Amino acid sequence: MSPPRTPPLNLQAVPTLTEVIELPAGARTSGPPRPAPVADALAPAIESVVQAPPVEQPGFDEEWLVQRVLADLQRHADPMLEARLREALAPALARLTDALVSEAREELHVALRDVVARAVSQELARQRVR
Repeated sequence: MSPPRTPPLNLQAVPTLTEVIELPAGARTSGPPRPAPVADALAPAIESVVQAPPVEQPGFDEEWLVQRVLADLQRHADPMLEARLREALAPALARLTDALVSEAREELHVALRDVVARAVSQELARQRVR
């Protein structure tokens, strides 16, 4: 089964912007166009809103707004700042840790050499006494 074919468009029947189209006699209206029925139903509500006096707003609290913006900014900035600090400090802390471990090994090496030297000298002294 093949789908039904649509007839080709007759593009010459489509009016252009420069053509004058004659409307049927019953379609002509005198005066401005009538609003749609929904607009007629909403007209009283629209009129009351348009004619209502402006509502007085309480005084603008600039300090409250500043505090709120700062709190929001801090809430968003703290995690970002912490992540950036971790990224920036990680290499420096790694270098410091390596240097600290190296220095501790050197100190331990010197201390161990001193302990072994003392132990050897004490053992040699005991061997001489015998």
